[in-house]
Amino acid sequence: MSSRPKRPAARLLVTDPLGRLLLFRFTPPDRRPFWCTPGGAVDPGESFEAAARRELREETGLDRAPGPCIAIRHVDFISLEGVHVDAEERYFSVRVEDARIDTAGHTALEQQLMRAWRWWTPAALAAQDEPWFPADLIDLWQALLAGQAAP
Repeated sequence: MSSRPKRPAARLLVTDPLGRLLLFRFTPPDRRPFWCTPGGAVDPGESFEAAARRELREETGLDRAPGPCIAIRHVDFISLEGVHVDAEERYFSVRVEDARIDTAGHTALEQQLMRAWRWWTPAALAAQDEPWFPADLIDLWQALLAGQAAP
């Protein structure tokens, strides 16, 4: 059993009408930049669904209920705060009507490390050279677009 702190997290696959996926670019000082879906840690006493809605609102300005949980991933990583964690990440689907987002709700840490965001196609994401997370994001995303169960 891992001695790392547990970190339950709600992550969001936010897609626009063209099927593009919203990702944020993180630029931590201790590692190379990477791209990740919106989302974050579940607060104490909060459900995964409530955390997904809160994270969506904070990171994109959109206030809506997330769709169903479409995947669960268990990963160990170093958080942006430098803590080694054992994370349970639950992924929720959110389809939006247009590509406008509002990042005014970002925390101070997010404002410092998440300065860029972009709507991606699967081909464009696969062709760029910075890492993205989760590692199987493209498979998960393509299954979502095809209306299939998550791999």
